[in-house]
Amino acid sequence: GAEARPQARGGFRAVTNQSLAQSYLIKAEKRLKALAVLKAEGAHSDVVREAQELVELALKGALRAIGVEPPKFHDVGGLLLEHRGKIPPDVRGELERAAAISKRLRKERELAFYGDIDFIPTEEYTAEDAGRAYADAEWVVSLAQRAIGKQA
Repeated sequence: GAEARPQARGGFRAVTNQSLAQSYLIKAEKRLKALAVLKAEGAHSDVVREAQELVELALKGALRAIGVEPPKFHDVGGLLLEHRGKIPPDVRGELERAAAISKRLRKERELAFYGDIDFIPTEEYTAEDAGRAYADAEWVVSLAQRAIGKQA
């Protein structure tokens, strides 16, 4: 059946940017655990693809935490840089790296998932590629934890 959406009236809790930010962060944290399983299974291309989605969720959560509605596109690193003044100062200096990770993984997104006529993802991506994607995703989650936690 259809579930009621939370609303400000009728006894339902209002959904705030902060609660959505926390939700995105929780989803990113759970996906990081799944990423570790994929990495252990040697599913290198899947690690790269899922790392992109995790990074996207974490960074969109950070945007929501500062009151910025995330756009529907995948790479929001530039938007974070544009709004850096609203980000907690101790996190601000690391936004360039987060934006670079987001941009790099965005470029890999479709290729890692679908491949191409001359690119078979399960054969092309290496353990090194997966390791880098995992490490970057883990770092972005820790950054988002600090950025979103500071807003509460």
